[in-house]
Amino acid sequence: MTAPTRPTTPRKVLGRLSLPERTYITDALRTETVGGVLLLLAAVAALAWANIPALHHSYETVSHYHLGPEALGLNLSIEHWAADGLLAVFFFVAGIELKRELVAGDLRDPRAAVLPVAAALCGMAVPALVYTLTNLIGDGSMSGWAVPTATDIAFALAVLAVIGTSLPSALRAFLLTLAVVDDLFAILIIAVFFTDTIDFAALGGAVAGLAVFWLLLRKGVRGWYVYVPLALVVWALMYNSGIHATIAGVAMGLMLRCTTREGEQHSPGGHIEHLVRPLSAGLAVPLFALFSAGVAISGSAMGDVFTQPETLGVVLGLVVGKTVGIFGGTWLTARFTRASLSDDLAWADVFAVASLAGIGFTVSLLIGELAFGGDSALTDEVKAAVLTGSLIAAILATILLKVRNTKYRRLSEAEERDDDLDGIPDVYEEHNPAYHLRMAEIHDRKAAEHRRIAEEMAAAPPRAADVGSGAGEEGDRPA
Repeated sequence: MTAPTRPTTPRKVLGRLSLPERTYITDALRTETVGGVLLLLAAVAALAWANIPALHHSYETVSHYHLGPEALGLNLSIEHWAADGLLAVFFFVAGIELKRELVAGDLRDPRAAVLPVAAALCGMAVPALVYTLTNLIGDGSMSGWAVPTATDIAFALAVLAVIGTSLPSALRAFLLTLAVVDDLFAILIIAVFFTDTIDFAALGGAVAGLAVFWLLLRKGVRGWYVYVPLALVVWALMYNSGIHATIAGVAMGLMLRCTTREGEQHSPGGHIEHLVRPLSAGLAVPLFALFSAGVAISGSAMGDVFTQPETLGVVLGLVVGKTVGIFGGTWLTARFTRASLSDDLAWADVFAVASLAGIGFTVSLLIGELAFGGDSALTDEVKAAVLTGSLIAAILATILLKVRNTKYRRLSEAEERDDDLDGIPDVYEEHNPAYHLRMAEIHDRKAAEHRRIAEEMAAAPPRAADVGSGAGEEGDRPA
């Protein structure tokens, strides 16, 4: 006789986060949301600066103004400094985020990592396929296949902040993890496909600098005055090697330790991320947007976005490819791992978040510049396509999320509820006896207070107004 098999509980996807993960996600998203609003303002400012006739010349003058030491190969335009210099800070933070997810976050568990990784990969592969098919049919250039593959988490969060949706933390975390994996593969795409020639001497120097950076970290050396100059040297060598300089940023971010040791409240990586993230989200990325999003917008130019295969491929890749890829990757992963969606969510919610991921701004603009660098007119048209596709994706996501916002608000209120006022949401203490004891004391105090009030009301003599009113009512009765 065979022993009965133990029933297994089906695994849920996009369920409630652990409390530490929720705390980290909340802090990270708060900074990214503020940065996203600044990014949005910078993009609007860039479009206004570039399209108001009286200001257009000054925009071009400032963007193309060169500064930096020529002897070191760093006499770059302001636009170039923003793309290669400031974005290195952005990718440095992305490297720390990825390292934390791999060693302390959800990606450390292979079962939990499968979903966002599969969704991110599908969310990059399908847009590239959509772009490729569009340009094969339209006989366009294949150079921009990577442009619609990236998601801009800051811009997506800015949209959420503007429309005021109470998106559950599990979906926000899913979006953030998607963006982290997305950034990793975007970095790999830039390194592999947009490097023409390599100066091996400069590359060797950059690698040596990274080795020194790693050794200093291993030895526990502290002090920004050590690491910041070294980081600048590594960045300059990486730039002169021919490999995109942002690779230096992500490499240094990945080297930081993101786990805590005994006696530490925060890991070195977490501490540095906390310090640098506001610089990245609040300064580096908005300045990049200011000098990259300033493209000329006209009726004919917008018409060209939907008629040229390169620009149409970017728009369709962001709006259709991203949505279909992420939603399809998520559904297929749940289907083949025999997992089910969280009881609080529906597949319509996943579709809405997938459409929100079609906002590809910062990295898409960067890849557009790299892909069509030899054709300034086409570069501007592709930038206009990125802006158009991102705007359409934002509008579509706004409509889909607003339809479900009443449900999201109820879920958010349940997540935030803290009746015992101990700083921990009640949903995380449902199985903690101490929580129920605290709640019992709170209810006992409330009951005692209500009994006291009732007794005082019963013991108090009737007021004259009440007596008079009562007599009047009695006298008014019919005989």
